[in-house]
Amino acid sequence: MVIDPVCGMEVDEKKAKFKTTYQGKVYYFCAPGCKFLFEEKPQKYVSNSSKKI
Repeated sequence: MVIDPVCGMEVDEKKAKFKTTYQGKVYYFCAPGCKFLFEEKPQKYVSNSSKKI
């Protein structure tokens, strides 16, 4: 499991429907809204990075 960098929810990267790549790293999201917010200002969320649990 990884953490959605926008909202902090746990996301199963194997089942995630929403993901994007930023600076060579894949980020996973719980919903399209979180993906949209991340893509608008990724630098705001990169420090929260998707950590393995």
